[in-house]
Formats: sequence, structure tokens, C-alpha cells
Amino acid sequence: MSHDDDLTPEEVAKILPPGAALGWGLAKPPQRGPKREMSIDLIVEKAIEIADKDGLASVSMNRIASALGFTAMSLYRYIPSKDDLLILMQDAACDISLPAERTPQEWRESMREYVLGTVDVFRKHPWYGDIPILGIPITPNNLRIVEWALRPLRDMPLNHYEKMSIVLLLSSYARMYGMLQRDIDRAVQAGSSEEEFSGLNYSAALRYLIKPDQFPDLHPIVMSGAYTGENEDENTVGNDLDFGLDRILDGIEQFLIQKTASDAQ
Repeated sequence: MSHDDDLTPEEVAKILPPGAALGWGLAKPPQRGPKREMSIDLIVEKAIEIADKDGLASVSMNRIASALGFTAMSLYRYIPSKDDLLILMQDAACDISLPAERTPQEWRESMREYVLGTVDVFRKHPWYGDIPILGIPITPNNLRIVEWALRPLRDMPLNHYEKMSIVLLLSSYARMYGMLQRDIDRAVQAGSSEEEFSGLNYSAALRYLIKPDQFPDLHPIVMSGAYTGENEDENTVGNDLDFGLDRILDGIEQFLIQKTASDAQ
């Protein structure tokens, strides 16, 4: 039997990385520090402002301190390290408004909202995907997002492992597509165009270069215009995100059908 509930806040704080402990409000406030207004939230807010504008590489304790009118050392009294700051920035970026809970029958719509909402985080905060994944979510807002993803699975005939595997599948897809869309946004902001990013500007050159003997399977796709999205208006499949997500949801639906049939035997 687990006795984790018997832990004190101080013991929990020692288990977690300092940044996560700060996110849960488990760390003690500094005994000494600037007399003027200063807080963890203010530091994180300024760090996100800098990252949104100039990228993650531009975030440093020195720059944040300078922007706030303090010394870097005064910031370290609140947040022990740059790594801890990144944990807090990630968690703050996930502090988003969640849609109202849907009925169990609308589970596909619920999962779609989760994926699209996650993609939006990557687009709103392009630096978010630049922070490497170092482990499972353990901060409050990140876990709130996990809770959101678990909503439509609540009454499904799934065990805990299957539920978390589905959440991982959906979040991985959202992360992949969110980073792709983020890169498109960055390219356009840098002076490129969506047509150039998709290869539409190179359609004629590709039709010349892609020969059927060398690329027997790619050749007809290039010639049709599907490779660069030339005939997008005639495409009955829809956009890439929706098409891929629908296939994932179809797979989950089939798994549920098989699982229900197996349990009934």
C-alpha cells in the first residue's frame, strides 16, 4: 500500500525539480530580495514576452533582469536556474482556456478540440517546441492539459495504460503538426510564402525533374499537382491536419469496437 499521501509539502518539494516545485507553490519565498515589486509570475511573464518576440535563445536571466530593472542575482533568489525558468515558462504557456466538457457520444469532437488547442500553443508560443522533452508532465498546467485529454476517455472500456497510450498518440500528433505549422509561420514571417514552403513555386521544375523510371510512385503524384498542393480546391480529402487526425480517430474507434466485442465474449 502506498503512503504517498502522508508526504509533507516539504518532502514533495524535495522530490520534484525546483522549477516544478515552484510551479506548485511548494517552494519557500526568498527571505531576502528586492524591496520593489518582484515575483516568480512576473519573471516568467517577462521571459515569455522575450521568447515570443525574439526566440528562446534570447532568454537569459541577465536580459530578464535588465528588462525588469533588477540584477540577475536578484532573480536567482526566486528561480534557482535557467532550467527551472524553462519549466515554469512551459507550464505558463499551458495556462489556456479549456472548452466546456462534451457528452460521451461527442468523444471525437472532444479529442479534436484537444489536438487543435495543443497546436495553438505551439503557434502562439513558437519557442515552446524548442524546449526538449525531459520527462512526463509534472507541473500543474501541463497536468491540467493531460486531464483535458483524458476527459473523453473517462467512460470508455479502456484500462489505464490504454487511456494514457491514446493521450500520447494524440499529443504526439498535435506536437508534430504544431511544430510544422510553427515552422510555416516562421518562414512566412521571415519573408517566405506558404506557396514557397509547400513547394508550389517549384511545381514546374519538379515536373521536369521527376522522371517515371527513377521515381515510379512519386511521378504520378507530382504530375497531378498533389505533391505541392496545386489542385487543393479540387482535393476532397481536406487539409492535412484534419485528414491525419480523422484517420487516428478512426483507428481509436475501431479499437473501441474490437475491445467492446472482446469484453462481451
